[in-house]
Amino acid sequence: MTLVARRMERLRSLATEIEQELGGSALVVAADLADDYSRQRMADSVSASGRSVEILANNAGFGHSGDLARSDTERQLEMVRLNVEAVVDLCGCYLPGMVERGRGAIINVASTAAYQPMPGSATYAAGKAFVLSFSEAVSAEVGGDGVTVSALCPGPVRTEWAEVAGMGDVEQRTPDMLWMSAADVAQEAVKGAERGRRVVVPGLLNRVGAMAGQHSPRALALALPLVRRIWNRT
Repeated sequence: MTLVARRMERLRSLATEIEQELGGSALVVAADLADDYSRQRMADSVSASGRSVEILANNAGFGHSGDLARSDTERQLEMVRLNVEAVVDLCGCYLPGMVERGRGAIINVASTAAYQPMPGSATYAAGKAFVLSFSEAVSAEVGGDGVTVSALCPGPVRTEWAEVAGMGDVEQRTPDMLWMSAADVAQEAVKGAERGRRVVVPGLLNRVGAMAGQHSPRALALALPLVRRIWNRT
């Protein structure tokens, strides 16, 4: 197992926990996946370790709360580099080896935000829509190669995401029934990948919401100001 993130101390703590519970060893690589040079160094480290990537989980990402006209453009571009560019780069790096071996799985973390525009989080939702579309298309491309590609589309998850996005009180403003734990979401992701599902939406209410967003006519864009008020209180 290889763990990649920016903060080495957290990686080492997680690696120790995994090794104690599951045995084996976990390689830790500190890397900023929003940076192409850092991604290349990470790939070089994995290659030098002699490990092959059988399962790739693209989970790195962050969100943002605020209208585009009032937001830092560089922060928006950084979001695209991490949430979109890194997903394409890492899939392009490790998918060929999976196809050659005739086995493997990729889980790309999208979001239920992928199913509708989100004023106040425009770049985030658009990026997740890309991840969803990209994953479904690549899944079809490798359908006969023994490799599965799944887009994971969770709703609200109890992590640091909201705090980083500047929406620290969103948990208090949304119904508790919509929230899931990271462990439950991860379990659903693994089950979905094992079953070869292209899209995994954990939670019944999230599945209903995703279906509504996917099949609603664009004329319902008139409801976007309501989405904005609920999500961002602006």
